[in-house]
Amino acid sequence: MALPISPPYPPMKALLVDTIPAGKEWQYEPKWDGFRCLAFKDGKDVELQAKSGQSVGRYFPELIFALKEIKTKKFVLDGEIVIPVQGRLSFDALLQRIHPAESRVQNLSQDYPANLIVFDLLIFADWKLLGQPLKERRRPLQIFFAQYLAQNPTFQLSPVTHQIDIARRWMAGGRLDGIIAKRLDLTYQSGERSGMQKIKQMHTADCVLGGFRYASAGQAVDSLLLGLYDDGLLHHVGFTSTFSQQEKLNLLQIVEPRIEPPGFTGNAPGGSSRWSTNHSAEWQPLKPKLVVEVQYDHFTGNRFRNGTRFLRWRPDKSPEACSIDQVKPEFWH
Repeated sequence: MALPISPPYPPMKALLVDTIPAGKEWQYEPKWDGFRCLAFKDGKDVELQAKSGQSVGRYFPELIFALKEIKTKKFVLDGEIVIPVQGRLSFDALLQRIHPAESRVQNLSQDYPANLIVFDLLIFADWKLLGQPLKERRRPLQIFFAQYLAQNPTFQLSPVTHQIDIARRWMAGGRLDGIIAKRLDLTYQSGERSGMQKIKQMHTADCVLGGFRYASAGQAVDSLLLGLYDDGLLHHVGFTSTFSQQEKLNLLQIVEPRIEPPGFTGNAPGGSSRWSTNHSAEWQPLKPKLVVEVQYDHFTGNRFRNGTRFLRWRPDKSPEACSIDQVKPEFWH
């Protein structure tokens, strides 16, 4: 491409922090639960690049078509690919798009078309905006959106605020994936975390231990396997492994006396997993009596998308009360 930048181009990254930063130098935006994407257009050439640098255009043909239809020849946008399903954003629908069969992708693109939420304009015609501070990039983005994108429902402009009280209300509403804070005084920080911070929406859940996995030497616990009840069955929904080495040794005294099949009576863990060890890829079933409270960020596809953080034991909680109803779906209207 003849653009000033071309793929693979590292997008600006975010530093994960615990609290929303305060100060006049910050702009706040919703954190969208989708696929981060840079959209490049140079004449008839259009490319969608994931955060990893890989091309993802083949998985979203409807976005490629919509970008080609925009009546201007050169631009680079930073944004998020999302898929609305029944008025909400579905991360599961996004995951289904990453499929090797073109026919499958085409069918999904027609049934559940993707949207692109835009939040930065890096290049427009011969204007290299990424060299300007954010406070000078937002207005051109708004003008660009109003002139070229606003009439197409495929595109949405991400809202922003400079008021931390509004950002806190967004966060407290519980419907967002989190908050993104960006430095107004910095240029686009390609590949760096110095200009952007993210504050993720975290939740807690009480789960039943349905099993565990040994560490490599078999003298410690590697991970505890979590379950939630649905229709009387205990389903495997994820794991927690945020323990020190000493805690993993101590856990054996708690879980080994309680080994008893079947453990999970519904969906069960597979024999191998990305967190299994050299000692054994298999899991040990537990009598479903132990309850733990864990912290998580996403629950999607009937499981915690990422690992959870162990908070505390819940001897006061009945295992049967640990139902799947307590976990919130990760959608945003």
